[in-house]
Amino acid sequence: MDMEIEQEGNYDKPKKLKNFMSIKSLLILIYSIFFSIGQISGAMLVRIYFLHGGKRKWLQSFLLTAGFPILILPISISYVKKNKKNTNNNNIRLFVTPKLAIFSAILGILLGICSYLYNFGMSYLPISISSLLGSTSLAFTAIFAYFMVKHKFTDFSVNAVVLMMLGSIILGLHMNRDRPIGESNRRYMLGFVMTIIGAALHGFINAGVEYSHVKAGVVVTFDLVMQMQFLISMFSALFCLVAMVINEDFQAITREAEEFGLGQHKYYMILALTAISLQTMMIGSLGMIFCSSALLFGLVNALLIPIQQIFAVIFLPESFNSDKWMALAMCLWGFASYFYGEYKDNMTNKVTKNKHATLPDQV
Repeated sequence: MDMEIEQEGNYDKPKKLKNFMSIKSLLILIYSIFFSIGQISGAMLVRIYFLHGGKRKWLQSFLLTAGFPILILPISISYVKKNKKNTNNNNIRLFVTPKLAIFSAILGILLGICSYLYNFGMSYLPISISSLLGSTSLAFTAIFAYFMVKHKFTDFSVNAVVLMMLGSIILGLHMNRDRPIGESNRRYMLGFVMTIIGAALHGFINAGVEYSHVKAGVVVTFDLVMQMQFLISMFSALFCLVAMVINEDFQAITREAEEFGLGQHKYYMILALTAISLQTMMIGSLGMIFCSSALLFGLVNALLIPIQQIFAVIFLPESFNSDKWMALAMCLWGFASYFYGEYKDNMTNKVTKNKHATLPDQV
């Protein structure tokens, strides 16, 4: 009788694991969709803001995480539901551990700086250039993930890093061909450098988010993802808010709205839509990292580049020359190389696990 109960318990384990994996896969898919929509629409709106007279870089950086209070709703609903199900009268933690809170504060401040660097680049560079440069964050993510969370380097990942760096070098060597009219060479070069630095910092943050929950030794749940997103976004928004006060951005917003090329009403509408788009992107990006890895986020980010290029050429006054095609080809080649390497590694791990699982039966 005991043997039968034990066997039934063993049969239930694969089902539970399968259910857990299916829920996790669904969450990854949802977060990927959130990130894709937010990334494409957010980048377009930010560029439109700068093209038509917007100059407040810290304001745009603030908008990246300004929508963080909306996360209070899912966190509160989840907390209330858990309290109702809590029949054992155990204390349920509303927020993350102190260690994760400290990690969130550091990552939030770094995210605010990273957002400023990206916005600085986007104020002077076309989307077709800034998105290609931003894709190098995958290479930086791979490098930082190797040191911080011990992700192994393979021939495929090294190949991806080299190819993406070569794509950036090609753009750098021929940057004057696509400089917007009226933009000085110094500002264009500065935007180029700032975007590369932003991509490097972005790669560090991606690896840092994964490192934080690995180091804290906690199980990744929906609640944890939401709470970490809330804290990181809050600290980033507060950091940018302080910078806006120092830079006197609040006094300049009304004047900037009146002088905006598309009109005052569209100015505020663009700011509101930008905040929604960028917060959607933030939820998607952090969710993907928590539910999977920083490297998957980097891969999805790289995969969105061709789509961003198409939208930029259709809706904005941008062209797509041979240098960009070559850089895009390098980027996609690097993405394909990395993706194939990850796929091959996963298949090898599955075969190894299956062999170990069949050993007791053979004995």
